[in-house]
Amino acid sequence: MKNPTAAMLVIGDEILSGRTRDANMHYLAGELTEVGITLAEVRIVSDQRDAIISAVRALAAAYDTVFTSGGIGPTHDDITADCMAAAFSQSIDVRSDARAILQAHYEKAGTDLNEARLRMARIPADAKLIENPVSAAPGFIIENVHVMAGVPSVFKAMVASVLPTLTGGSPLISKTLTVHRGEGDIAGPLGALAEAYPGLSMGSYPFQRDGKYGANIVVRGQDVALLDEAMTKLSEAFA
Repeated sequence: MKNPTAAMLVIGDEILSGRTRDANMHYLAGELTEVGITLAEVRIVSDQRDAIISAVRALAAAYDTVFTSGGIGPTHDDITADCMAAAFSQSIDVRSDARAILQAHYEKAGTDLNEARLRMARIPADAKLIENPVSAAPGFIIENVHVMAGVPSVFKAMVASVLPTLTGGSPLISKTLTVHRGEGDIAGPLGALAEAYPGLSMGSYPFQRDGKYGANIVVRGQDVALLDEAMTKLSEAFA
C-alpha cells in the first residue's frame, strides 16, 4: 500500500521576494519522511487572497493532508485565517477558546491583549486548535488542512503537536553511493538499474570538487532487502 500523501503551502511575499529563506519546508519534509507520509508537492504563494484560496482548495482536494505556514500573525497582511475560512465556506471571528489562551499568555507576561494581538484569536467556526507552546497563539485544523505559523520555532512546535494525530505509513529509507564520474558516464547504467527496480526511487545529484566531477546516487524505498540488493548492484556497476 502506498503511503499517505501531503502537500505544503508556504504563504508570504517575503519568501517570494527573497528577503526570507524558507526553512519550514525542509524541516517538514524530514519529519514526514520519518513517519511514512509522502510530501508530494510544495507551493509558495503571495499574500493575496485569491491566490491563497485557490491554492489551498487545489491541494486539499489532491492530497490526504495539507500543511500551511505563514500569515496567522497580528498584522494587517496576516490574512491566512480569513482565506481558509473562505476556502471552506466557514464563518470566522474571535473564538472564546483561542482568546482564553491568549489572555492567559499575555496576562502572565504582563502585556496587554490589544486589538492587534486579538486578531490571532480569529479562528474559523468549525476548526480545531493546534497547540503553540512557544508563543501561545494557536494554529488550527480546517478540513484536512493544518494551518500553522511561519516563524520556524513555532512551526516546529506545531508540527510536533500535529504529527501524532496523523496516520503514517512505512518510513522511507535512503541510501547513498558517491561516484567520482560525470553524469554523462553513469546515466546509461543508472537508468537501466532504475528500470530494473521500479519499486525504488533513484536520483543522481552531481557535484564538482577540485576540478573533478562526481555524483551522489541516492536510492530511496521502503523495502530494506531490495535497497541493499540495488546498492550492491550499483557498487558493482561503478566499481
